[in-house]
Amino acid sequence: MSVLPLVFTSGWASGVNAYAVVLLLGVFGATGLSDDVPETLQRPEVLVVAGLLFLCEAVADKIPYVDSAWDSVHTVVRPVAGAWVGALLAGQSGSLNDVVAGLVGGSTALASHTVKAGTRMAVNASPEPFSNIVLSLAEDLGVAGIVSFAIFHPEAAATIAGVLLVAGLVVLYFLISRIRRFRRRRAQRREERRLAARPPA
Repeated sequence: MSVLPLVFTSGWASGVNAYAVVLLLGVFGATGLSDDVPETLQRPEVLVVAGLLFLCEAVADKIPYVDSAWDSVHTVVRPVAGAWVGALLAGQSGSLNDVVAGLVGGSTALASHTVKAGTRMAVNASPEPFSNIVLSLAEDLGVAGIVSFAIFHPEAAATIAGVLLVAGLVVLYFLISRIRRFRRRRAQRREERRLAARPPA
């Protein structure tokens, strides 16, 4: 069986929360629930680091504006993680070229990261903080559910991930005005901080 559906799903999930993907896959492999998980992801040091970074993201991801700053830093991290996990999965399976798997995982992660980051900008245009918490919890649960589902039903999970990705891109298109509002507010805050830091004449 081709590992491509699992690569695609893990790529989509990596764009949302890369550390959760590495942690979940590693746990599934280490506990013997899946033979498709490479030994690299099962190593204790990898699991510990992924777990700690997952906890950091779980906190940062629920704080308005901090979440967008975190997303900016992870514009490179998430696609690289998606490509890395995809290449490892392909190497373990042997049914897909490593480079192709890396490209699929990385590009899918970049697309889902764009949806996540853009959606957060739109949500941050609202003054209340609760939607950030609700959205972050939904993302965490969604990643956990789909990655777990993908271990046992990769084709069905890939279909769900594909639908979510397309739906997210469509929603993002309609949120462009709110994203622009967020950027204006952030630029205004930077200007206010710059003026406040200027020494008095």
